[in-house]
Amino acid sequence: MLCKRIVVALDIKDGYVVKGINFDNLSESGDPLDFAARYQQNGADEIVFLDISACLEKRKTLLQLVEKISEKLSVPFTVGGGVSCVNDVADLFKSGADKVFINTAALENPDLIKRIAIRYGSANLVVAVDSRLKNSEYRVYSTSGKKEAPYELVQWCLKAQQLGAGELLITSIDRDGTRNGFDLDMLDRLADKISIPIIVSGGAGSMDDFKKAFERGADAALGAGVFHSNTFTPNTLKSFLREEKINVRL
Repeated sequence: MLCKRIVVALDIKDGYVVKGINFDNLSESGDPLDFAARYQQNGADEIVFLDISACLEKRKTLLQLVEKISEKLSVPFTVGGGVSCVNDVADLFKSGADKVFINTAALENPDLIKRIAIRYGSANLVVAVDSRLKNSEYRVYSTSGKKEAPYELVQWCLKAQQLGAGELLITSIDRDGTRNGFDLDMLDRLADKISIPIIVSGGAGSMDDFKKAFERGADAALGAGVFHSNTFTPNTLKSFLREEKINVRL
């Protein structure tokens, strides 16, 4: 059985790590270089870098910052934000990213998933999906959660998988930053339909939240604020999960 992964997110705005609630009300947390080095030392299996304002500001990801962070890391480093074409992906890999994720551009042009997968391999491509509950249905949103897309969650995830996504990063907009736990119902709707790895995101508040997500089928679980505030470290979380018989990396 593959080990479950603990992923730490660095949401970046204006060169600093920030955190908000429901994709809004952002507050500054600190220097991404310091955060990345600390999380690697404290047991994170992967680091995700999201330039959260790149899409809204219609610009590319902060490549120099990506390069500086990548130089500090030996764990996998996934980068996204403002990616709109295959050449953007090439720039991110040149800057030190191990994997790239796309979101809004994939919704606007699904064929981009296929083109990136063909050129760089599905293993290096993550499709990020932001979703919220609307009239008992999970709808997909683009542009940092600002614009509703013409897809239901499972429908879009199956399409992304078919087009060549290697992983899905599923974020609950409703749970983001609340620390009320991952949206397990959202995860349940996907777990038995999707064959590629699922990273669940949005709502992590306790170590038990991670346990529940893994028990419900998540391959990886992502936290941000819960780690930034030193509520617990990735290593502390892993010790707890091993005691609970969850197979995690050392």
